[in-house]
Amino acid sequence: MKKPKLKFVIAGAAAVAAVTTGTAMAATMLPTGSGSEKPTAVQAKEDTPTADPIQVDGANVFPHSLDYDAETDTFYAGSLSQGKVFAFGPDGEVRTHIDDPLLVSAQAVQIDPERDRILVSNVDYGTSDRSDKDNPFGFAGVGSYDLETGEQDWCVDLRPLFEDGEKHLIADVTVAPDGTVYAVDQLTPTVFAVEPDGSASIFLRDDLLKGDLDIPDFLDGVGMAAVDWVEGDQLIITMGDGSMVRVPVDSPEGAQPVELSEPLEAPAAGMRVLDDGSIAAVSSGLLTGEPARIQRVEPGDGWKEATVTVTDTVEDPVTSDVTVGPDGETYALSGGLADLLAGRPNDGFALTPVATD
Repeated sequence: MKKPKLKFVIAGAAAVAAVTTGTAMAATMLPTGSGSEKPTAVQAKEDTPTADPIQVDGANVFPHSLDYDAETDTFYAGSLSQGKVFAFGPDGEVRTHIDDPLLVSAQAVQIDPERDRILVSNVDYGTSDRSDKDNPFGFAGVGSYDLETGEQDWCVDLRPLFEDGEKHLIADVTVAPDGTVYAVDQLTPTVFAVEPDGSASIFLRDDLLKGDLDIPDFLDGVGMAAVDWVEGDQLIITMGDGSMVRVPVDSPEGAQPVELSEPLEAPAAGMRVLDDGSIAAVSSGLLTGEPARIQRVEPGDGWKEATVTVTDTVEDPVTSDVTVGPDGETYALSGGLADLLAGRPNDGFALTPVATD
């Protein structure tokens, strides 16, 4: 059954999409139902993070995603305004780690410690110094870079695989134990697979992954927001509307919705797998102006179902990712997306420690 189409109107701090088009809009949101017979989410436990926030001095970096290397105590963050990936420690001092002429904008950043590399999704919001200003969302790619040096292993252009004239946005990537990288396209129902040598193919194209979230005067049909590989050799894909899909890697045609106790709040943005196999997910307040929500998704029956619990909030509505950090703490990323879309400069970004249970 096709999910009801969601329509949102931007409010509060999230009026940036309206600013970019010169259109003012009122604040409304149509709720969705999960259709699940599962009990509603339980109350979050008391769990106050003890770490301090990290204020990063990266002027005009505007990251949407980041990851953390525990061995070197280093975070790596992409940039939507530049074709670069930046590195910084808990002190917040930024340095350029990857500067590849083939990168337009760097969105998803995923460390593969087994192979000492960083995976990066290559996108074009039309906001980068390398953008095709007349054709935003016309580029889609994935790059692999040496974790220590930042040198390119390969940077694959995925466009020859589809050549459909549609908009594309590689929202997130994950890596399986065999080294295969899976990349999800937020604007078409397509999952790509990239082998360790950089050879790419379409892994799955299914209307189950088609987007139903509209951001007025900015993007329509926003679909897959985040992806992670989980035990059982499955991909868990979070959709922008707050639903989840599980995809068996050995039989992707068997993809099915995860029966959630209640949907994640939309728009869902980023997630990470916790030590116990649960997922911590962040839902941005981009469209409501309300604080971003941190949610714990605890699986049952091999990810056929899951219970959703709100564990924390972040005052900055436009919070787009969560990552592990020093001492195993979870941090939420506020990368300045509102300023970027409104054409305003930004003198840095913030990581906020958040509770996940």
